[in-house]
Amino acid sequence: MTNNAIVNADVTKGVINKNIYGHFAEHLGRCIYEGFWVGEDSDIPNTNGIRNDVVEALKNIKIPVLRWPGGCFADEYHWKDGIGPRENRKRMVNTHWGGVIENNHFGTHEFFMLCDLLETEPYVCGNVGSGSIQEMSEWVEYMTFDGESPMANWRQENGKQEPWALKYFGVGNENWGCGGNMRPQYYADLYRRFQTYVRNYGENKIYRIAGGPNVADYNWTDVLMREAGKLMDGLSLHYYTVPGEFWTGKGSATNFPEEEWDVTMQKAYYIKELIEKHSAIMDKYDPKKRVGLIIDEWGTWYDVEEGTNPGFLYQQNTIRDALVAGVSLNIFNEHNDRVQMTNIAQTINVLQSMILTDKEKMIVTPTYHVFEMYKVHQDATKVSLDISSDKFKTGEKEMPQVTGSASKSNDGTLNITLCNVDRENSSDFNVDLRGIEVNHVTGRVLTANEIDAHNTFDNPDNVHPVEFTDFQINETILSIKLPSKSVVALSVK
Repeated sequence: MTNNAIVNADVTKGVINKNIYGHFAEHLGRCIYEGFWVGEDSDIPNTNGIRNDVVEALKNIKIPVLRWPGGCFADEYHWKDGIGPRENRKRMVNTHWGGVIENNHFGTHEFFMLCDLLETEPYVCGNVGSGSIQEMSEWVEYMTFDGESPMANWRQENGKQEPWALKYFGVGNENWGCGGNMRPQYYADLYRRFQTYVRNYGENKIYRIAGGPNVADYNWTDVLMREAGKLMDGLSLHYYTVPGEFWTGKGSATNFPEEEWDVTMQKAYYIKELIEKHSAIMDKYDPKKRVGLIIDEWGTWYDVEEGTNPGFLYQQNTIRDALVAGVSLNIFNEHNDRVQMTNIAQTINVLQSMILTDKEKMIVTPTYHVFEMYKVHQDATKVSLDISSDKFKTGEKEMPQVTGSASKSNDGTLNITLCNVDRENSSDFNVDLRGIEVNHVTGRVLTANEIDAHNTFDNPDNVHPVEFTDFQINETILSIKLPSKSVVALSVK
């Protein structure tokens, strides 16, 4: 069967928020330390302690927003431990992630410095689980108040005269679990209290994000929207793609059987159902879609690499992860009316990373390449794309073999991204291009021969995008042959 798609380039469906391509950096394993932060005295080239090669690589994919300091770590993080002279900062045990010593050398000032270097928006997650209203309120004052106050004066004593601009602030994290094991009614009341003191100082306007549900906990969403929806700007959702059983064996990142590829694709696609069902509940209380759905933790989660600290969550990243990223981003783009931000977990050395480091060495992953290929969708105008695809079946479950996104940039270029999740079969795919004059088409493809193909420090370019030319254009019909297990990006001018 030939798969078909119709693109109506003159039928627009809103803007794809660039923050859908956001990232997450927690004090977990080697994400912050050895990932972003090496310290000013390191032999690794750095700017005030932040790795130059990491910054350069991440600027290339135009990270729009970066979430910090967690994650579970956020609800045991006390921000005052991470400011002032580093030699005087309190050392603590990171009880969630490996039981290692956290020296607090990377704190508020360092995070905002990182965001400045990356040219990205900071997203700070506050401590509800073990913190106080006063602590959270004073942190916001420290960061954003332009005037005389105890916290603003303290910030200035620590070297920052002008306040930072902070748009995104999370009031707690996973409060149904590691953030306090709360019931939704209890957290809704806590959220109402805490957010009251997350104040807007001067011209700084904060977008308040409430701790939302775990996967399919639809009751949590209902309670939060009913009891506190009018006091929030965003509601979070967390979902990880785990091919095995979460507590007994998630599966290997590289050495996995063919059927595990299939299960992984189906589980990644499940986020579409989650978005639609949670959105339907949100629509009941917020029909104008003022409150954004913020998927601020998503990605693949496998068993840790052999020989590494189990609490560091270090895993390799293969062409399979690239397909999970592409399929997920296509789904997020599709739901741009409600999904306003997502943050893949996590940026460096943890779970589905963009980057892996080993001392002075650094490589980018197949997932990184997908984000680079998809960056054309950031803040672009979504256009109508209707796909009719063969089904990709796993047992009783099925999903489209091909998913996609289409958007139009400011210069009028039509960008189409397509994912073929079938690990064996290519797809003959016809795209009917309507509402645009077709003069020139270019393409790139990310694919591999093996289902667990990945980049290593010895072979850093094993999986990378190359020019794609396996298509023909006949008037308005673009006939494409999508390779198996591939992500393809096409630009039509």
